[in-house]
Amino acid sequence: MSQRQRDLLELGRLEYLQALVTEFQVTESPEAKEQVLANLANFAYDPKNYEYLRQLQVLDLFLDMLTEDNETLVEFAIGGLCNLCLDKTNKDYILEADGVAPVINCLSSSNEETVMSAVTTLMYLTTPQSRQQTTALPVVECMLRFSLSANRRLSNLARVFLEDYCSPVQVEEARNLSKHTAVGIPLPKD
Repeated sequence: MSQRQRDLLELGRLEYLQALVTEFQVTESPEAKEQVLANLANFAYDPKNYEYLRQLQVLDLFLDMLTEDNETLVEFAIGGLCNLCLDKTNKDYILEADGVAPVINCLSSSNEETVMSAVTTLMYLTTPQSRQQTTALPVVECMLRFSLSANRRLSNLARVFLEDYCSPVQVEEARNLSKHTAVGIPLPKD
């Protein structure tokens, strides 16, 4: 394939992604919005699309959708962010846009996939600078509860979070605090 053909394919990719973003912005149909956001989240999986998605401000779109009442939009948005934050530029952008707090809020979702993506996204967003926020006491408490879940995927992921991202002191402090309270983030429905 010649360089010209590759350039044309790349131009086609950008135009296609632009068409998806435009469709998301103009459609009134909730189902169409869900489908478009699912497509954008899938495109976020391919590193070839990262620059285009940044250009089209899809990271902001995903961050904005985390506060929607529509659980399906939230699920696809957190899935898209989870895919994008493996890239350092995207991770830095999400952190600078104060994206950790809305990701943490996704831990209280009743949708299992949303919670799984939120936990994974927090792992990917953890840096020496963000660790204080991504492993704050309420998050560690939540992970302790998730580690007791009957859902093996969730309990295993929570255990990895606790072992690899939290200090033993943080885990012990959360355990001690959890002994004294019945309040917490509910487990997602299976």
